[in-house]
Amino acid sequence: MRLTFWAGFWVFLADQLSKYIVLYQIGLPTLPDQTYEVFPPFLVLRMAWNRGVNFGLFADFDMRWVLVCVALAICIFVLWWMRREALSRWGYISAGLLIGGALGNVVDRVLHGAVADFLNMSCCGFTNPYAFNIADISIFAGAIGLVLFTDDSGKTTGT
Repeated sequence: MRLTFWAGFWVFLADQLSKYIVLYQIGLPTLPDQTYEVFPPFLVLRMAWNRGVNFGLFADFDMRWVLVCVALAICIFVLWWMRREALSRWGYISAGLLIGGALGNVVDRVLHGAVADFLNMSCCGFTNPYAFNIADISIFAGAIGLVLFTDDSGKTTGT
């Protein structure tokens, strides 16, 4: 459980710190074209406020508080579930990645009404139209990790 806490803590901190730097130090939303080239085309900061779910789906609906509640419910479920399942060290870290990322996006929705996405990566003639953030990466990695690092023998650790 300690691994979950620390993984979630560091992900949450890195996510919020990166968003603070991009929003208030670099001032990405105020720049022309809301773009800042770091290492083009491989890494470009491109501002996108995501009011929906993945890839901006359902962004036309006011789902701010529904998505906050869903993210918090998922965090609670993952904590409950990981106490009942046999997880490896990497499983606990994966749970922390998912929870830390989800809470980072919850803070965005509460403070800004949308998730601040700004990382954009392209390569080899392919121009990626989407932006994401550290929380998104962590949620994805954590979900994959929970699938890969959960003991599927059906045994539970019991609590």
